Amino acid sequence: MAESDWDTVTVLRKKGPTAAQAKSKQAIAAAQRRGEDVETSKKWSAGQNKQHLVTKNTSKLDREIEELHHERVPLEVGKYIQQGRGDKGLTQKDLATKINEKPQVIADYECGKAIPNNQVMGKIERVLGLKLRGKDIGLPLEAKPKKK
Repeated sequence: MAESDWDTVTVLRKKGPTAAQAKSKQAIAAAQRRGEDVETSKKWSAGQNKQHLVTKNTSKLDREIEELHHERVPLEVGKYIQQGRGDKGLTQKDLATKINEKPQVIADYECGKAIPNNQVMGKIERVLGLKLRGKDIGLPLEAKPKKK
């Protein structure tokens, strides 16, 4: 004990509030009562699993007067798909298997709920042999001559 330093003083005090406690309503109210400056900011989309920012210009959307929605497959095209499928004796599941898609995709195209995808439409056209895009919808698909 001969090496003790009697001149140093150790002061024990409580730890400050944790980050969560400092952000609580009670802590903010107490700091305001004491006259301390309090800065609060609400984080945008905090606590959500959003990794990408909104790409649409929000002021442009605010000025937009018409309702925004995606273009859907016309019912006329759906009827031609049903007709062509019936002529070939295929079920929705058979057609979906031939074009490597899910049966729900065919059902959505037939009832007009699907958003048109040119790759899927092309596959359906080749299997059914009907044009489903352009101005000649419903006409037989012309066989392209093979290049020699």
